[in-house]
Amino acid sequence: MLLLFETPAGYSLFKVKAEKKLQDAEKLQDAFSTVEGAKKMVSMKAFSKFENTTEALAAAATLVDSKVGKNLKKFLSKHAEGETLAVADSKLGAAIKEKLGINCVADSGVMELMRGVRYQLNELIGGLTDADLAPMALGLSHSLSRYKLKFSPDKVDTMVIQAIGLLDELDKELNTYSMRVREWYGWHFPELTKIIADNMQYAKAAKLMGDRAKAAGIDFSGILDEDVEQEVKDAAIISMGTEISEEDLSNIGQLADQVISLSEYRAQLYDYLKARMNAIAPNLTVLVGELVGARLISHAGSLMNLAKHPASTVQILGAEKALFRALKTKHETPKYGLIYHASLIGQAAPKFKGKISRVLAAKCALSIRVDALGESSEATIGVEAREKVEARLRQLEGKTLGEASGVKKMSGDIKKHDKDRNADAPALLTAPRSYNPDKDATKKEKKEKKDKKEKRKSEGDSPKSSKKSKKNKD
Repeated sequence: MLLLFETPAGYSLFKVKAEKKLQDAEKLQDAFSTVEGAKKMVSMKAFSKFENTTEALAAAATLVDSKVGKNLKKFLSKHAEGETLAVADSKLGAAIKEKLGINCVADSGVMELMRGVRYQLNELIGGLTDADLAPMALGLSHSLSRYKLKFSPDKVDTMVIQAIGLLDELDKELNTYSMRVREWYGWHFPELTKIIADNMQYAKAAKLMGDRAKAAGIDFSGILDEDVEQEVKDAAIISMGTEISEEDLSNIGQLADQVISLSEYRAQLYDYLKARMNAIAPNLTVLVGELVGARLISHAGSLMNLAKHPASTVQILGAEKALFRALKTKHETPKYGLIYHASLIGQAAPKFKGKISRVLAAKCALSIRVDALGESSEATIGVEAREKVEARLRQLEGKTLGEASGVKKMSGDIKKHDKDRNADAPALLTAPRSYNPDKDATKKEKKEKKDKKEKRKSEGDSPKSSKKSKKNKD
């Protein structure tokens, strides 16, 4: 019996000398406790060394998939033909038997034998030490991990998840700080809040100006437009704000510095996120944009998890509470979640948002799978998918315009009547009725008719009463 043992350096074949001891685990353990005992159990028959790391990686990858590589096939056909082969993997043994016709064994005794050979490997192979095998094993393990995970530094979606989370938190903090600056400085110069709407410009103007009395001699050209600058200076002269101390202005200035620095960092972080999204998910970015795409990846946990979701899940991702509430109360389920903020859905009319979100989610699902599992870094599929979604949007809008303009097809009944009607036949319109003065009743005639009816009723000769009396008689 021969034993196939794979090492980071190459394939090795050992001749098993004492096959009877394979079924006794304790005897095997005792035999491999020393080098002499191990050499009595097995001996080296052949060794096939890997030429480079690429060959070692290819061999390891085929063995992981329980397949027989070209090098292993040549090695076994040369040295193990007609023998019984002991292997660790039963699936690999079945593949060897199918391709080479070599009988293979893979049981608990073989696993114990493998364990013993691994313990005394350096002495049994000869010429290799731990200093030689350790770097080989480390390099091969790293290469195999990269191969299995298709690792690429540009494809790390953890960076995107952290960046979008930080960006959302920065937006909240910036909003809070900006409102605090406006309220604090507003006591001194309340008119400035209505003049400058942008938070960044407001913080810079407040920091530069300080006391509003200095506004006339300050140049705001690097911050504000000319007309806005003049409006600020005019408002500062007639402002109704209170007077504040230099210490107050100093604290307001420090807070304004925080707003400015956070805004600058936020812009830098957005550029970083944009670059990462274009590298990790270019097709998804083309369809929904950097922010929406990053939020979808963050909500799913990773790009690979997002790729496993069907289009219907991508469509309502982020609206889980509304979905389960609708299912519980038996109401209509939500039509969109995070995908609602995509520009394509924003362009659609309110009544078409549901249809466009469904189309967009289907295209997003395909694009995500290409980004997660494909090797191309170009957004070819994303560009084509966006064109199709835009075409669908134009089609829906065009249909609405056609209906609004009154251009509709004739119904089937009208067409049928028009077809059957003769050209010489008269029109199917009835003549208008003329006024007949003979049927008019005068007041005198109406009064006589009313008196007769009352008299008949008092005498009991009304038509209804006569019918009832006749029925009772019957």
